[in-house]
Amino acid sequence: MELAVLNIAGQETGRKVVLEDTIFGIEPNDHAIYLDVKQYLANKRQGTHKSKQRNEVSGSTRKIKKQKGTGTARAGSIKNPLFRGGGRVFGPVPRDYSFKLNKKLKQLARRSALTYLAQKNQITVVEDFNIEAPKTKEFIKIRTNLKVDDRKCTFVLPEVNTNVVLSSRNITGAKVMLASQLNTYEIMNAGNLVISEGSISVINKLFGL
Repeated sequence: MELAVLNIAGQETGRKVVLEDTIFGIEPNDHAIYLDVKQYLANKRQGTHKSKQRNEVSGSTRKIKKQKGTGTARAGSIKNPLFRGGGRVFGPVPRDYSFKLNKKLKQLARRSALTYLAQKNQITVVEDFNIEAPKTKEFIKIRTNLKVDDRKCTFVLPEVNTNVVLSSRNITGAKVMLASQLNTYEIMNAGNLVISEGSISVINKLFGL
């Protein structure tokens, strides 16, 4: 698959890049995408939730009423989960939600996600660019020129560019990330993927067979 390389003015530069079919043109695997996204979201969970059980609730251990003759059920502790202020039955405890996925499956998931965007013509290749100083207006102008200002878009850069990152952070629906940090969740969550020319080789190296 060939795509024309655009400049930040939205004009064709006359150059073209080839998107490898082994990365952008495979048979997508939906289940691999599901597992990789599930792992990504699970790994982000803190897992610090906690509720008090009956042995952790503050309260007296005195038997609150006599065993028989009250006409109601017997009760031995004010910390009983049936009473207000008592402990919670089977409440949440701190835990680790992360789980392991094989490297090949994660690679398949990311290639599948890139293939979906390629099939929908939601990938734009732009020549490597820089912004001289952090200016939101400059980044908005670039988005408008590339015709991706009406949807969510993720700009993929080959290396850290502080000015570009700072220029984009106040814009809703715009995100800048490194090619080495691309993952299935971010790819699927991007309405349009704007890949800088220098990032193509990084993606080929990371996701290639």
